[in-house]
Amino acid sequence: MMHPASLAAAGKAMSPLPFTRNVLCALTRPEVNVRSDNLLERMLDPAVRLGTSTPKADPSGDYAFELFARAEALRPGARKALEAKALELTGGPDSPAPPPDRSLYGDLVARKQADIFLTYCTNTLLARRDFPDLVSVAIAPELSVGAQYGLTVVRGAREPAWRFAWFILTDDAQAILTRHGFGSLR
Repeated sequence: MMHPASLAAAGKAMSPLPFTRNVLCALTRPEVNVRSDNLLERMLDPAVRLGTSTPKADPSGDYAFELFARAEALRPGARKALEAKALELTGGPDSPAPPPDRSLYGDLVARKQADIFLTYCTNTLLARRDFPDLVSVAIAPELSVGAQYGLTVVRGAREPAWRFAWFILTDDAQAILTRHGFGSLR
């Protein structure tokens, strides 16, 4: 919402409207035995390698660390333990380049570089297309974090821009976004 809100605050666009969200999911392998109700316990297990993107370099890394902060309210000491064990495998300046033909997140989990990888649900959907044996686990509401995306129309925009903006808010467009792993605002 920050960028459309900046345009609106500068008087260059209309007030922004949220149109979708992208929350974190946990990408894992079946044998790691992760479910929504045991995710925190599994992430805290010393034997489980926990992958994230790099905070401050990639927003999904920031969201993963925000999830760790929420975990603290459920289990004292969890934040420090999770931050210490998190493997910042993507999104940073020294991160490996993604494979040209498949999901980086899926590749990392399939090759056992991480047992659980916290990433956007849209990424877990793509990873499962490339690696159908992987599992995407929804994160329980008390831990769930993610981005809310907004749209705005620049002042003086022509009719097609307005039509597109209104379309994005329709049930049909929301269904398309949902099929691609985004969360509906409805």
